[in-house]
Amino acid sequence: MAFAYQGEGALDYFPCRYGTSKLLFRGPRRSLEGAFCAVLGGTESYGKFVPQPFPDLVEAATGLRMVNLACMNAGIDVYLNDPSVAGIAAKAQIAVVQVVGAANLTNRLYSVHPRRNDRFLSASPVLRAMYREVDFADFTFTRHMIQTLYAVSPDKFTQVAAELRAAWVARMRTLLGRIPSQTLLLWIADHAPSREGPLTPDTSPLLVDAEMIAAVRPHASQYLEVVISEEARRKGTEGMTFPPLDAPIAAEVPGPAVHAEIAAALGPALLRLM
Repeated sequence: MAFAYQGEGALDYFPCRYGTSKLLFRGPRRSLEGAFCAVLGGTESYGKFVPQPFPDLVEAATGLRMVNLACMNAGIDVYLNDPSVAGIAAKAQIAVVQVVGAANLTNRLYSVHPRRNDRFLSASPVLRAMYREVDFADFTFTRHMIQTLYAVSPDKFTQVAAELRAAWVARMRTLLGRIPSQTLLLWIADHAPSREGPLTPDTSPLLVDAEMIAAVRPHASQYLEVVISEEARRKGTEGMTFPPLDAPIAAEVPGPAVHAEIAAALGPALLRLM
């Protein structure tokens, strides 16, 4: 997961490690001495192609030292499988935990890579029996698999979604329970959590709805819902740094205007918790 110099026009993320963790985080590396806030999350928190992701903007606006522990395409498992990161989050005054999708975690139907949670490893006999017409050797990434399973049979997919939703709630409760410091559960999307089902695998955070948020909300000190405005979304890749060939990928991730809106909501929320 090194996103250092990748060619002309690429952004240097100054990848770094903390403690004994095998994960590479976005740098520059920050001191873990004294008061700081830790940010655990996925692509949105990492800030791919964005020179100043929202943790940096929050630090500049509030003076709070922000340690960005986000990973590209992370699921909950990447943090539960890394005791070093959990230890850092435990030392923080506040740990911001982004609401990430429900597909990138190992469950009773399939397994994912313990650090690169978007990587599909294998399907269980139960899932193979459920989808006999599907060749699971075709899949490298969980999103591709999930979208294919839904397209093959929306009816059978309801069983898959139910398993992922239950695993997500249990895993998120476990993660929040391992952090003794104050925690802020952070929703980032272009929509509020859905209150109408069933969910389909075409929106992010994948397969997470209001019922699931309500199930884990009591385990966090605070919940913050950031629904990105249409104005910020329209600005697209404006202000992003990426090689020309990465333009299609850049168009799919939040740009600087989105990060600015997240920071404007998150900064005051963190100050209220301090």
